[in-house]
Amino acid sequence: MKKDAKIYIAGHRGMVGSAIHRRLNAQGFSNLLLRTSGELDLRNQQDVAEFFAAEKPEYVFLAAAKVGGILANNTFRADFLYENLAIQNNVIHQAYLHGVKKLLFLGSSCIYPKLAPQPIKESSLLTGLLEPTNEPYAIAKIAGIKLCEAYRAQYGCNFISVMPTNLYGYNDNYHPEHSHVMPALIRRFHEAKALGQPEVVVWGTGTPRREFLFADDLADACTYLMDHYTSPDLINVGTGEDISIRELANLIRSVVGYDGELIFDRSMPDGTPRKLMDVSKLHEMGWRHKTSLEAGVKMAYEDFIGRIARQ
Repeated sequence: MKKDAKIYIAGHRGMVGSAIHRRLNAQGFSNLLLRTSGELDLRNQQDVAEFFAAEKPEYVFLAAAKVGGILANNTFRADFLYENLAIQNNVIHQAYLHGVKKLLFLGSSCIYPKLAPQPIKESSLLTGLLEPTNEPYAIAKIAGIKLCEAYRAQYGCNFISVMPTNLYGYNDNYHPEHSHVMPALIRRFHEAKALGQPEVVVWGTGTPRREFLFADDLADACTYLMDHYTSPDLINVGTGEDISIRELANLIRSVVGYDGELIFDRSMPDGTPRKLMDVSKLHEMGWRHKTSLEAGVKMAYEDFIGRIARQ
């Protein structure tokens, strides 16, 4: 991408989109197209068509999505399926109609079967049943991958699909019920420390293992792949390392400085037993993550504290 290329970041105020925005700014890109959801409703076909017709972006990072943790995914199943399908369909189709040079579609590791062999290779897609709690979101993301493949096969579009592992970082969602596990635990430990509570409840058994990638590392990978990756095959982005939820909770407890007890609520769902990405394809290309989990948790907690102070 040339430094003055017209680049549209869909979802630039979310955790991933804002990280991509920071990365492109740092790399000297000066012609970025940004619209808030209030300015452009990506679920509205006509609005998206008019935007692309007027602005004609050359490159698109499709980071916009309706996202949430295990409870939100399992509760708002219709919303997660419909809204993500609408966003993807509208942006990808208009990118084709208006001759976008390259589009990067961001999926999710939840597209893979619940019991996929570990670490999960890209070839595991559609080889087994999905995790039921986030099946609607996963199906929407799989549809996005297949839509990019189809536009490439039928029309020659240079659309690529990137599958990140579990993400955390700046501008994360810290909703007490609808957030992902990392921000949920950061908030829970912080509030327990502030209120002097003797214990913190963690959902599930603590045994599932998860891989975590700092969102700014994903943004770095995305800009790298936009420049260096043209394959029709999806590609995983992660660290290649995982940790149990119990270990994660203890790490966050240490970073926050909370000295109370951990209680695991076994009545809450665990989700997929293990979800570790095979990132050998990306490593072979020469890209690796830079932020350690401990350093990333510290930065995420500092961001959380700063957001509380601004409220």
